[in-house]
Amino acid sequence: MKRVKLDLEFIFRASPAIIYTFITTSECLVRWYCDEVDITNETFTFYWSGSSEVAYLIDDIEEERVRMKWEDADDPEEYLEFRMYKSDITNETILEITDYCDADEVQEISDLWATQMVELKKECGG
Repeated sequence: MKRVKLDLEFIFRASPAIIYTFITTSECLVRWYCDEVDITNETFTFYWSGSSEVAYLIDDIEEERVRMKWEDADDPEEYLEFRMYKSDITNETILEITDYCDADEVQEISDLWATQMVELKKECGG
């Protein structure tokens, strides 16, 4: 199955600093992303319903960008990235997510991220 790059964009009232905290700390990640997470140095082990996945932090610019590489990714070019910045026009925070999925899963993964963003907005105050 062909893998495709998925670029999604979400608008928040919360600052980039707050969103960054919710993406990089275990106490915040469990509030919207996973059931449990263990962060050791630059290795994130995420747990969902009894299964786990390991991601390595490969780029981290505080309050701007976090990029992770999944340990079991088939393609070495694939990554998960969160980019956050303030819109000069609306003063809202834009969170851009880059993810990869099989071509037949684009809608399903897009919907999953949309659901996750609803949870993130609830937790970080919009």
